[in-house]
Amino acid sequence: MDGLSFWVPGTLIYWEVSRVKIALTLKVIRFEKNAAIGIGSLIIFIAMILVAGIAASVFIQTMNSLEQQALQSGQEAIKDVSNGLRVTQVSGYNNGSTISQIAIFLRTTAGSDYIDLTYTYISLSDTSKNVILDLNTSIYNSSVSGGLFGTLDDTALTSTTYGLMVIRDVDNSCLSTSPIINSDDLVVLLVNTSTCFSGLDTRTEVTGNIVPEYGISGVISFTTPSSYINTIIELQK
Repeated sequence: MDGLSFWVPGTLIYWEVSRVKIALTLKVIRFEKNAAIGIGSLIIFIAMILVAGIAASVFIQTMNSLEQQALQSGQEAIKDVSNGLRVTQVSGYNNGSTISQIAIFLRTTAGSDYIDLTYTYISLSDTSKNVILDLNTSIYNSSVSGGLFGTLDDTALTSTTYGLMVIRDVDNSCLSTSPIINSDDLVVLLVNTSTCFSGLDTRTEVTGNIVPEYGISGVISFTTPSSYINTIIELQK
């Protein structure tokens, strides 16, 4: 009701009261609109915090993963650089016409860690044929008791296997069941070249590598002499 249209006692007071009510109602409406905007801003702010938290979690996980990969790569690189095998000598056995066996003297490089010969293979080539030989742990001797080429039965060696003789093993780490060598050990790897290449003739170039599980490979490189005079022939020093 409009207070100005009807002037009776008490009307002015009613109109004034109505105006106050209208003003209060308008203020409440304005307050509710501001509150709605504030709630929306709060929701957006919380969403931004959640997104930032998720992104930070992803970044942390990625950094941890990269750190682990870098650490593993560093350890593998250290192993590859600091560990390895070294061929100190290669001798051959002259059976009267060809070199039927070769004995490869092997030790670890200076400062090298333990190397398991179970996972070490020989790659050998006479320029016309290449063979890969793995260790036959049953063809093993803890000493060279019968001479360099008389200790092991070379007839038991095939074109894919080599035998093992121990010359020096201070800590008894090189066993038939666990042939592990370290910096103090010296071993001989025996290869039957008759089964690999039908023997090595004179003036034959032979190359190869003794490849460990990790680290530097031992190098085999020699050329057989122009004639065979002695029974035992030094091929590489």
